[in-house]
Amino acid sequence: MKSGFFRVAAAAPRVTVADTVANTERIIDLARQAHAAGADAIVFPEMSVTAYTCADLFHNTTLLNGAERGIADICTASKDMPGLLILVGAPLQRDGALYNAAYAICEGSIAATVEKTYVPNYNEFYERRWWQPSTEYAHGSTIIRHKGVELGVEICEDLWVPIPPSCNSALAGAKIIFNLSASPDLIGKYAYLTSLVKQQSARCMAGYVYASAGFGESSTDLAFDAKLLIAENGTLLQHNERWQSGPQLIMADIDLEAIARDRMHMGTFYDCARRNNTIANVLPTNSETSEATYSDLLRNVDPHPFVPSVDSMLKERCEEIINIQVSGLCQRLDATRCRCLVVGISGGLDSTLALLVAVRAFDRLGLNRKGIAGVTMPGFGTTGRTHGNAVALMQALGVNMREISIVPAVKQHFADIGHDPEVQDVTYENCQARERTQILMDLANELGGMVLGTGDLSELALGWATYNGDQMSMYGVNAGVPKTLVRHLTAYIANDTDDEAIRRPLLDIIDTPISPELIPAAADGTIKQKTEDLVGPYELHDFFLYYTLRYGFSPERILLLAKKAFDGTYTTETIEKWLSTFCRRFFAQQFKRSCMPDGPKVGSVCLSPRGDWRMPSDASSGLWLASIPR
Repeated sequence: MKSGFFRVAAAAPRVTVADTVANTERIIDLARQAHAAGADAIVFPEMSVTAYTCADLFHNTTLLNGAERGIADICTASKDMPGLLILVGAPLQRDGALYNAAYAICEGSIAATVEKTYVPNYNEFYERRWWQPSTEYAHGSTIIRHKGVELGVEICEDLWVPIPPSCNSALAGAKIIFNLSASPDLIGKYAYLTSLVKQQSARCMAGYVYASAGFGESSTDLAFDAKLLIAENGTLLQHNERWQSGPQLIMADIDLEAIARDRMHMGTFYDCARRNNTIANVLPTNSETSEATYSDLLRNVDPHPFVPSVDSMLKERCEEIINIQVSGLCQRLDATRCRCLVVGISGGLDSTLALLVAVRAFDRLGLNRKGIAGVTMPGFGTTGRTHGNAVALMQALGVNMREISIVPAVKQHFADIGHDPEVQDVTYENCQARERTQILMDLANELGGMVLGTGDLSELALGWATYNGDQMSMYGVNAGVPKTLVRHLTAYIANDTDDEAIRRPLLDIIDTPISPELIPAAADGTIKQKTEDLVGPYELHDFFLYYTLRYGFSPERILLLAKKAFDGTYTTETIEKWLSTFCRRFFAQQFKRSCMPDGPKVGSVCLSPRGDWRMPSDASSGLWLASIPR
């Protein structure tokens, strides 16, 4: 274990039925490979010492003695693999009965044996002919503590029953479950199994490491394909390539801190443990404190955790996100009996998505799109590019377009408060933002409508909004959508439409640098004030935001993950710089979030003070900033 990660391995050696000597040698070889790669624990398939398909040979003394010698040889070999827990399957004789068991071996000794709880006796499985079911007490679990981490074990069929033993193991404290299996292949079974492993890891809020027997098992009546799966809290981290004839080994790092945080945050997990009176029989290994020496994470760290990453689910996920926004807005319109929306359209990403959501909401409610007042308010920094895209999009969507320049009013305001317009400071910028909000609010009063907010989750996190300016609205439809996702959703809509008049401005808006356009444009008319030059790349800030809110990770841990996710994109120094900016702004700008408007939660992260995030506005960021190397 290192930095809160526990390195697991799942292996499927090629087996020879009833040849315990050959099988043991192959198990040891794969265990050595895993140990060399820094694994903390490795799991092998069910009956991996003998092979699963020995049938009536399981009641033969010669095979049983061979299995005992195989376990002894693995124990001996494990002395040269310090810190590695080896989980192998072999027969266990006790009190005149024979059990299908998992042996937990570490540094020369057997730390524990776990028997199969549910022994099937149907279809191709007639295991009750050879094995007795476990005598484990009700609601009880055998927990193996290795390197200070609680681990649970179950065997094949145990996973498929209504209440798997792993449920009790997790409630008793196990953070990772290992399954030794030998599941023959049938049409459609692999997809179901994969779903089952992911779901069980999610239900248990645990890691789940599954190893099933493969090539070499008897094909008398069945065919076996090695299936190796590593899941964590509903996500598949690693799997092997199927239909291979040679030995296979996969590895991944399980995030123990993430699991612990989710269990702590989800209070019902421990309510369930208490209600079920879960009891654990904890058996320690010989490696209670040692750490592995691996230096890099064996897991994919998505640099864009908010963005749908599976192509096959892209359309479904994007439509779901947009429909959550539309549904929230429809309910607000229906509850207030409002038939008019006022939206400030800048030609930027956020206002574009808000307008697209507004149009869908009006269409769903059967309202005339002319009830949407799209207002473009050019100011000192507005460029022809953003203004042109705003106008083109509103025209293509058929909303009621208005244009109101803020320049005369802001100049008058400068004169009223005595501000020199040549001084382009925060007053210069915020006066423009508040003037735009005043126009929208007053126009909403005149039209009997409501102002639709356009600010996104990333801007809320950084406080990149003018207090009582664009920070305020009557409903913030983008409040749960981070900037990286705003861009992605807009691109999805652009690519999904057949209307070229809509697609063209959308694609150009996506390519336009993000900017509040509060500073005059460059001499060539292009955007001079670029947000990401000032506060940092949004893809970094969204990454920081996700792991700060979703898991409550420390800056040190977020930095570790960010270095993995953005390797080759940003230097460590750059990541550290913007992580410091994020921590400083996130704390300092909480007061803006304390009075943010209503808006729908879209994903697992939200900053609403009425929902997911409640934080004092005067909390200190000192501990967080001090933990970032500089």
